[in-house]
Parts: sequence; C-alpha cells; structure tokens
Amino acid sequence: MTDDRIKVVMAGAGGRMGKAIIRCLLNGSVPGLQLHGAVDLWDCPDRDKDAGLASGAGEAGVAITTDLAAVGPGADAIIDFSSHHGTAGNAERIAGWNTGWVIGTTGLDAEGKAAVAKAAESVPVVLAPNMSVGVNLLFVMLEQAARALKGKGYDVEIIERHHRLKKDSPSGTALGLGEAVARGYGVDLDKVAVHGRSGHIAGIRPDEEIGFHAVRGGDFVGDHTVVFATGGESVEFSHRATSRDTFAVGALQAAAWVAGKPAGLYTMKDVLGLA
Repeated sequence: MTDDRIKVVMAGAGGRMGKAIIRCLLNGSVPGLQLHGAVDLWDCPDRDKDAGLASGAGEAGVAITTDLAAVGPGADAIIDFSSHHGTAGNAERIAGWNTGWVIGTTGLDAEGKAAVAKAAESVPVVLAPNMSVGVNLLFVMLEQAARALKGKGYDVEIIERHHRLKKDSPSGTALGLGEAVARGYGVDLDKVAVHGRSGHIAGIRPDEEIGFHAVRGGDFVGDHTVVFATGGESVEFSHRATSRDTFAVGALQAAAWVAGKPAGLYTMKDVLGLA
C-alpha cells in the first residue's frame, strides 16, 4: 500500500517556528502531510532527538539531524525557517532536487534574494515574510488604501512588537507591510524608509516617507500596526498574533499547495487565492 501523503522536510526544526510547524503537522492541522525529515544546525540543543517529542507532539519516528542533503531530495516540499545564511546557502542545491520550497526565513539580503530567485527558475518556491491569512489579507488592503490615499497628505508610520529574542529588525512582516504601502504610493521603499528617529530632525517630514519603529521585549508573538495620519484624523490597520500556530498552519498550507507546482517564485497571496 502506497502512502500518498505529501512528504515534508522541516529546516530549522529546533527553532520556535520549526517546533510549532512540526507539532501542527503531526496533529493534522493540515491533512495529507507526512513529516519526512527534520534538520537544524550542529549546535541545535535538540539534535538527534525525535522531532515530534522535541516539539511536544509525541513521537514522530523522525530525528532532528544536520544533513539536509540526506532528506531533501526525497521530499515533496521543504519548509525553511532556518536563517538567512542557511536559506541563501542551500538555494543552489535545492534547485537541483525537484522539490517545492516554502521560505519563511526573514532577513535575506539582496544576494540571498537573488539566490532564491535563481532557484525558482528550476523549482516552485513560496517566499513570504508572514504566512498567516490575516497578515496576507492586510498586505492586499494596505496597497489598496495607499493607492486611495496617495497625494492626500497622509503620513505613514509602521510600529511592530516582537519578543526579546528576535534577531532581525524591523521584522520581515513590517517590511512586507511597508512594501505594500510603497506599491500603492508608487514609490521605492528603500528610498523612502526611515528606521527609528533620534535627535533633531532638520526640515519637515517628506510626504512619501514611511517610518518604521521596532519594539523588542517580553514574549510578543507579533504585533503590527500601520498608521495613516493627516491633519484631523488617522486611519490604523493592525494585526496581532497570539499564537505561532497561525503562522505554522499557513506554512503547512503553503507546503501542501507548492508540491508539484511548476517552477516559479510565488507568495502567500498565490497560496491563499488573494493574488
């Protein structure tokens, strides 16, 4: 009897998101998936442990190893929440494995994004700074709002809060929100973004400026607010995540969707039918 389930490898299996994804997969949050492999770095505290037990979901029969090449070629989809170095470094070989690739890793630089784009010429890749339904709907709404408010004197500020251990700042989600606004305004985010403010600011605030403010502390899973402010009123769009499971389920939905798709670079809007 054959097992027709989609074989999934989790890269970054020892991290918070990796464990949440493995737990949700094993609990059947998205039907039709099988844990085929679990991989992390050599210094992962859970190395050689059963991935299911490490995630708190019960024994899975799959150990966390350091060898992606041993499990990647036989997978239908690799879910990657490793690191920007790991994601970029693995792009070339994943491109040769004929497997789908779901990337939730944030902090990729231009070179890393180029490596992912190159891999997408050979395999299907879903690249998304956030995999929740709510945030991806917010991306769509913000682009529409920015297009409607363009040239009407609304200043844009983006505030995000995450737990004290988060390494990158601003968050990938905050940047994604900024990119949605920039598309609606018809501007280049890299040219108009301002990250935090300190001291005396010379001159008035440019109309197209998009401000980012990052808060790090406690155990915030992820709070994001985008403010459009003008004289006499402000309009705010907010999303608050209270559990990593919402991102985990989104990643699993992306894995189920990307398996067997034609090569190309996709987003969660494609997965969720919001494109």
